[in-house]
Amino acid sequence: MLSWLPEHRDAGACLRQAQAAGDGPTMLATARMLAGHRRDAQFTNRIDRLARAALAATPTPALAEARVAILSSHTIDHLVPAVRVAGLHRGMVIEVHAGDYGQFRSPMIMGCPWIERFAPHMILFAIDLPALLEPIPLSAGRDAVETSLAHIMEELRQLWSLARERFGAQPVQQTFLPQASPLLGSNEALLPASPWSCCARLNDLLRQASQQGEVLLLDVANQLPGIGEGRLYDEVRWYQAKQLVNPLVAPAYGELVARLAAAVIGRSRKSLVLDLDNTLWGGVVGDDGVENLRLGQGSAEGEAYIAFQRYVARLAERGIIIAVCSKNDHATARSVFDRHPDMQIAFDDIACFVANWADKASNLRHIARTLNIGLDSMVFVDDNPAEREIIRRELPEVAVPELPEDPAGYMQCIADGGYFESLGLTSEDLARSGDYTANNQRAAVRASTTDMDGYLQSLDMTLTAGPISSFDRSRAAQLINKSNQFNLTTRRRTADELHPLLEDARNVILAFRLRDRFGDNGLISVIVARPDAAWSGGELLIDTWLMSCRVLGRGVELAALCALRSAAVQAGATALIGEYRPSGRNGMVEAHYEKLGFERIAADTPGEETFWRMSLQDGQVARHHLKLELTI
Repeated sequence: MLSWLPEHRDAGACLRQAQAAGDGPTMLATARMLAGHRRDAQFTNRIDRLARAALAATPTPALAEARVAILSSHTIDHLVPAVRVAGLHRGMVIEVHAGDYGQFRSPMIMGCPWIERFAPHMILFAIDLPALLEPIPLSAGRDAVETSLAHIMEELRQLWSLARERFGAQPVQQTFLPQASPLLGSNEALLPASPWSCCARLNDLLRQASQQGEVLLLDVANQLPGIGEGRLYDEVRWYQAKQLVNPLVAPAYGELVARLAAAVIGRSRKSLVLDLDNTLWGGVVGDDGVENLRLGQGSAEGEAYIAFQRYVARLAERGIIIAVCSKNDHATARSVFDRHPDMQIAFDDIACFVANWADKASNLRHIARTLNIGLDSMVFVDDNPAEREIIRRELPEVAVPELPEDPAGYMQCIADGGYFESLGLTSEDLARSGDYTANNQRAAVRASTTDMDGYLQSLDMTLTAGPISSFDRSRAAQLINKSNQFNLTTRRRTADELHPLLEDARNVILAFRLRDRFGDNGLISVIVARPDAAWSGGELLIDTWLMSCRVLGRGVELAALCALRSAAVQAGATALIGEYRPSGRNGMVEAHYEKLGFERIAADTPGEETFWRMSLQDGQVARHHLKLELTI
């Protein structure tokens, strides 16, 4: 089970030792560590009990929080511990609230006090097909079947819409599992009214709805059979306990839910960092030479490495940042990219290339600093078990998949790990890898320049500020939900939740795009300023201010403040109120408002947040080196 995770030599003894200690932080650290190892359903439940005891003794752990409500037509309680443990593996405390058995309609339609109090980030609809679809005669034609399935889709769309509008949650729909065996075998599609065909067709309609942004999918029908053990659907379990998902595959199910929860709260990984020798190609280039590496057609191993490189290139194409961390001579390692005809990854596709003889933990820290990302955004791939173990020990924030011995399994191992779960794909995602490569070029210019002002001027930067257009709404929501470090309040909002804010003429909402002589960085910052009852009518509260970390250190925040001041004055505001809410990950902006010239003010509201004021009737923003284009 969970083959991409390493095995623990004595997990049971480790768990018992933590239980005996009875210390909250120790128990939680042990639970997190064990959650990152292979585990069956029984041991997963033991880890969950340890974690629940630890959290009861440690009420405010320094972990991200995700709240998941599950509305199901079948028994789901046996899967909840696995969801929580999979969340720990990803650095999250996932609170799960499962609704009453069979109650998935009425909480949405009639309202539900417990969901309102729980305030879930996402609502998962786990529904079996018999709960929605009456049996259809096998003689029914395709049109009749399509009509019945259209009614089901209309009902599901209503539930998704209510999840957003009534509870402000991201709806997630579990795909349907075929509970009936095929009647015609391989040619089941000839019977459009058969239960098996109806299930397959309804899943196709769900995927179309997902492509159109109506809902996120928990695609158990496609993904669980590949990463579980035992039968996904067991008739005995169904008839005895109405368990649609076999308890034996609970750990794999929990992983799927936790991945989506991580994506919803912005905890998906961003970067794939690769070793070279025996990871991207077979052999050691320093010993074997470029000509003798095992890479290319004609051998099973060489073809496996080509397939893996193509997979990496596709990840880069969809926006994953590719980096290299190798113990190697730099020039020798690079020569493979320059000379080998079968390389599928170009050197220019790599955002940060580190090949030296330093320890890899130090090099990974360097790569994180260079790319302006956190260690918890990285996945490190290395064929060497010793190197993997060192990184897991030294940098537990970094995800390290347990690669199989055969390179033919590398792709599936990374895919099964689900590190790069995404809520959608934008044009900025597709351009992200090139953005980070351009950032390295900027860094090279900076390294050769001793005059910071001269360096910033040489970038020839232009910041465009204006309302969030319909084209930018998805990317803006993505930034709001993923940005953790340069994020003053870490308030999360979906694209649908942004809509009423955008429609309110009293609000000042700006999206910022940055371009320079190396390229277009796309949408890099969002500011939401709105009236608030806690402040006077002439003041706007800066509800949200976030910025992509890849543009730090260029004075963008100064130029953004200029744009915000202009827009606020135009809206009739007399002052701006800045709010900083510490999240455990945004300490880098604790002094943000102070640096910009805001004055700290006392607030009546309790809590750790601080408030800052800047009058719009006087004062000037410090000089910056950006050309500012306002489209308000």
